[in-house]
Amino acid sequence: MADENPTKSPPETPVNPPEKPHFPATEPISVTEKETPLDSSQIPQEEAQKEPIQQENPTPEAEKPQKVPESQGSFKEESNRVTDLSDPEKKSLDELKTHVQELTETQIYGVPLLVDERSDVILLKFLRARDFKVKEAFLMLKNTLKWREEFGIESLVEENLGDDLDKVVFSDGFDKDGHPVCYNVYGEFQNKELYKKTFGDQEKRNKFLKWRIQFLEKSIRKLDFSPGGVNTIFQISDLKNSPGPGKTEHRIATKQALQLLQDNYPEFVAKQVFINVPWWYLAFYTMISPFMTQRTKSKFVFASPARTAETLFKYIAPEQVPIQYGGLSVDFCDCNPAFTNNDPASEITIKPATKQTVEILVNEKCTIIWELRVVGWEVSYSAEYVPRTEGSYTVIIHKAKKMSPTDEPVISNSFKITELGKLLLTVDNSTSKKKKLLYRFKSVNFLAVSYPFGGRGHGFRARAPAKIPALPFKARILNNIYAFLTSGVQPLFRKEGIMLATII
Repeated sequence: MADENPTKSPPETPVNPPEKPHFPATEPISVTEKETPLDSSQIPQEEAQKEPIQQENPTPEAEKPQKVPESQGSFKEESNRVTDLSDPEKKSLDELKTHVQELTETQIYGVPLLVDERSDVILLKFLRARDFKVKEAFLMLKNTLKWREEFGIESLVEENLGDDLDKVVFSDGFDKDGHPVCYNVYGEFQNKELYKKTFGDQEKRNKFLKWRIQFLEKSIRKLDFSPGGVNTIFQISDLKNSPGPGKTEHRIATKQALQLLQDNYPEFVAKQVFINVPWWYLAFYTMISPFMTQRTKSKFVFASPARTAETLFKYIAPEQVPIQYGGLSVDFCDCNPAFTNNDPASEITIKPATKQTVEILVNEKCTIIWELRVVGWEVSYSAEYVPRTEGSYTVIIHKAKKMSPTDEPVISNSFKITELGKLLLTVDNSTSKKKKLLYRFKSVNFLAVSYPFGGRGHGFRARAPAKIPALPFKARILNNIYAFLTSGVQPLFRKEGIMLATII
């Protein structure tokens, strides 16, 4: 947590003063990232080569999967534009359209059939699920329409099924290709009360099934079914602490749900990423993978606990990844109001035994706000502001501190710039492992800034006056005026969980 009291340090006078730092003034704010090796005395004796980027709260060695399935090749979505189809595919689509004219049901997934080009996108999903075999695709479509009517999908969408499972399955952000991301967090069923309430008997399992179908149906209706639109979902399944195969009730409900989704929602998954995979799931996958098509297996990605953040960042920008999985996205009640999922973050991989410095050059008076995290921490972090004017004090915003995995995952802070200069954010990685650094910043005018109190490293304390030698009365007055003008943002009081701040 960024709770260090920023202080001003008088600059040391070296024997041979270095040249004055160069401050180019081409832009109001610019960034330079610098990497320097650490002194050999700071490097651990035991060197582990090419260690993965660490994840928060790593799984004990005994619980880690012994072997993660290798990727079966990256799945690439086909175009849904008719002009991009091959001649045999166009012929199959036309034949399916002819069969669809016989149906009395005229809409599916909220899209009317045979009315506009969105219908082509829907029909192509059924054709691809059946390798463009028209009769099989048409049979699948008819069965789906029949099931939807029997299951009462249209009324189910409007039904209130409660919010007990909102933490089990939820949508958060988008991947780099614009697909909405859906998280399935099975570890929530470690809660015995929730487990019993969800799977205790057949009636409860049926309600769970209705809830899961309702969630998917609502998500699908938000997709863009135009030929060039995003009409698939990026799925992430977190299997940490998920009920094992011995939980019969969960196994039955899951099997029912998967069967219904497979039969009635074809080709709606762009990518399926499994994280925190237990050994028993890997054994299960090894058994069933020979029966899967190459197309299906190419959508699967498996990530060990240590590689969760690294894997997700390949497909999803850090600002879109939830904080519990190594990113910066948090619930509204916990977040820094200065940042949203739309504010991009920068990624840096810090090599073992190196120092990474982010130098933010400020060429205008403003208040600069930033947030920063290193996945898994175990590094030292510091922040300071170096004014451009020769002889000015360097302001220590955050004293160098060794951050542990149990510290707040994200540090948020701000500083009022009344004298042009540069902000230095420094991370020392003295470990033998690579680390992933995430940061983002923005500048605002000299208005009051408020932050949620607590939750992710927010909060500010009054800055202690710099310790300086005794000075004559007039010199002390001038020194106090200088401190007054450059002290930045300080809190006034807390009210209803919000820390109000003002510029002094």
